[in-house]
Amino acid sequence: MKKVIVYTMKGCRHCDDMKKMLKDSKIEFTPRDIDVFKNEYDLFVQATDSEFIPAFMLLTVEEGNKTSNIKLLVPDDDFEDLDEALVKVKRYLN
Repeated sequence: MKKVIVYTMKGCRHCDDMKKMLKDSKIEFTPRDIDVFKNEYDLFVQATDSEFIPAFMLLTVEEGNKTSNIKLLVPDDDFEDLDEALVKVKRYLN
């Protein structure tokens, strides 16, 4: 099963817009507030060398909760705008 995790924060207009775009596209996702999931997000930042949000972790969860095919997407490095981010998420899911 492929999963979409979106790192966001309260008060971030781009984050709210991204979540709305995902919902409108009927894409299931797990939002992760970077303040609530600080330790997890800190690891994400270390791996990507970027603190920009909204950011994505795309992964496949197999039987036994084994993860594979992990992709990390951050603004400016992996996508220029929210429309491009949505296209990349859709491409990953297909």
